[in-house]
Amino acid sequence: MLVVPEDNNDDTAIMMMQIDNNEAVVAEEEEEEEDALHTIEKLRSDDLSSRVEAARKLPSIALALGPERTREELLPFLSDGIDDEDEVLEAIAISLGGLVPHVGGPSFAPSLLTPLELLLAVEETVVREKAATSVITISQCLSEADYKQEFVGMIGRLANKEWFTARISACTLIPHAFPKMGPELRRLHLEYFAKLCKDDVPMVRRIASKNLGTLFYTVVETTLLGGGTTTKTSFFDESYSYTLTLLDLYEFLAGGDQPDSVRLHTTENCVCFGNAMTLIREQSSSSSQLSSAEKEEIMSRIDALVKRILPLIASTIDDRSWRVRWTAASKFAAVVHAFKTLHGAMDALVPNYEKLLHDPEAEVRTAATYNLSEVAKTKAMVFPAGWSGAGSDSDNGMDTDDDKDTHRIPVAQRLVKRLVGLTEDDSVNVRAALAMVATELAPLLGKDASVLTLLPPMLLLLRDSSSEVRLNIISSLSLLNDVIGTDLLHQSLLPAILDLADDGKWRIRLAVIERIPLLAKQLGSDFFDDRLLGLCVGWLGDDISSIREAAAKNQKELTALLGTEWSIQNLFPRVRQVMEHPSYLRRMNAVQAMALMATAMDVNSAQVEVLPILLEMHYDPVPNVRFNVAKSLGIVGTIFDRSVYQGQIFPILTLLENDPDRDVRYFASKTRELLSVAFKKST
Repeated sequence: MLVVPEDNNDDTAIMMMQIDNNEAVVAEEEEEEEDALHTIEKLRSDDLSSRVEAARKLPSIALALGPERTREELLPFLSDGIDDEDEVLEAIAISLGGLVPHVGGPSFAPSLLTPLELLLAVEETVVREKAATSVITISQCLSEADYKQEFVGMIGRLANKEWFTARISACTLIPHAFPKMGPELRRLHLEYFAKLCKDDVPMVRRIASKNLGTLFYTVVETTLLGGGTTTKTSFFDESYSYTLTLLDLYEFLAGGDQPDSVRLHTTENCVCFGNAMTLIREQSSSSSQLSSAEKEEIMSRIDALVKRILPLIASTIDDRSWRVRWTAASKFAAVVHAFKTLHGAMDALVPNYEKLLHDPEAEVRTAATYNLSEVAKTKAMVFPAGWSGAGSDSDNGMDTDDDKDTHRIPVAQRLVKRLVGLTEDDSVNVRAALAMVATELAPLLGKDASVLTLLPPMLLLLRDSSSEVRLNIISSLSLLNDVIGTDLLHQSLLPAILDLADDGKWRIRLAVIERIPLLAKQLGSDFFDDRLLGLCVGWLGDDISSIREAAAKNQKELTALLGTEWSIQNLFPRVRQVMEHPSYLRRMNAVQAMALMATAMDVNSAQVEVLPILLEMHYDPVPNVRFNVAKSLGIVGTIFDRSVYQGQIFPILTLLENDPDRDVRYFASKTRELLSVAFKKST
């Protein structure tokens, strides 16, 4: 008999395991390749959903094929299928952005630009946008040489394509590529962009206008902070040269002969231009390489540029298209924040903003009103409305006489005088917007000015005919209350709340209920009188179940905010009376409210005041009330110790488990199980 040594047995076993592992790996690789080939076949399928699914799995396909086959087979295949449905092309555009590791790494990343360049020229906007996102992602992985030759070269080709969709993509990509370009490429691509801004196709001009502000800020930021020149002075010279070029384009695209879709971007571009001017100002002020004369020269250049920009934003205020004016109104806070540090700009911008507050279109006035507090928060000093020394239209309000600065007032002080007119606006939406933001002026004005100028229009809004307006002003009173106190508000606030509480729209009543705890926190317990307390409890009997549930939660929140003692003295007796009401719905909601109140009380008060009443309600003749007693005991039971549970709660639950009604038995059993587990864990 042949005996195999023990060591040889071990070696044989190891070899067999390795063979098995190798076979498993080979089998797995074959399976992955088979799945990849199957997915590729799906790309050729007649079924749209199958092709979309396959397009989303391109990374898996590339992983199975390997880098070389991906570059030589998969990418050419995708380039040949650009005439597919938009859903498929969108999925391909997204997937290509994540294929850099699967084509061999950054050194082979340019191969991905070929199919993406084709996708950047398709008609569907979403496909082009996804392709642009992927291209930008891939460009970050490219070497400097590949970036300039492949990525920037692709942009140049797109900018000069015959079909306009390719030129649209070029408008989007030039701002992203500009920072890494050399001086010659920068000048060349700014020429391309200028050509695109004056393109014959309005859609190209629209996208060029949309990206002009971004490009402007990128140009300034790049030349100031990352330029290729050697001195700080040359940074500003280069930046100023580019600035003049782009500002000419801005004036062209903001012209009245352009379509509405092009002029719509004037305001957003203005924000970028303002931020760029501020950046130049800050960099020049902090530069140690510039002489005083050079700094003064730069400041004068900035003033000259601002004088060219401000009329363009002013033109949007008087634009014939309400959509352009609406865009200006909705973005005006960003405009003033961008220009607030630039000399004289606010004297031109604030009067234009006031025009928007009186625009013929209600939508424009509403958008402008929403920006009221943000414009005021700039804390800029401006001339009073109508002051003759504020400058004329010809100089855009940029007065330079220092002796006139003594007449300036905070912008909040000027704008608050417009509130009375807005409270009388014909549009409910305008008044509702005003009610949301006007109280934010109070901290800016101070107590005396708020009482004198802000409080009267706020009291008018509290008496507004629209419930939405009254609700908004009630919701936003905290800032006003912090500045002027509660005494001046109390007399007008309570009637408004009582009126809203009886509003025919249940959502308004619900909103009032949800705001009562906030008012309690802001105004304190003195705010609650008998009428308001009766209202809070009366909501437990509302016809709408959502109102009744919110009212029950309200009792808990008021108890937590104002304290156990206040709740026992004021809320508790009223809720106790509801428990004796003939309507079982009111009794049921009172049980729920009482249980929730107990969880916000201290344990001793809850045990003495609330628990006996809840236990007593198990005698109620209506099963709905009794099973709510069982559920409520589950809510309050965990706040007590084991002795209270065993001595008072457990016996009642036992009785309810033998109740004739099956729902009562079910909830009683569930509550007993819940509390038993809770007390077992606590031990």
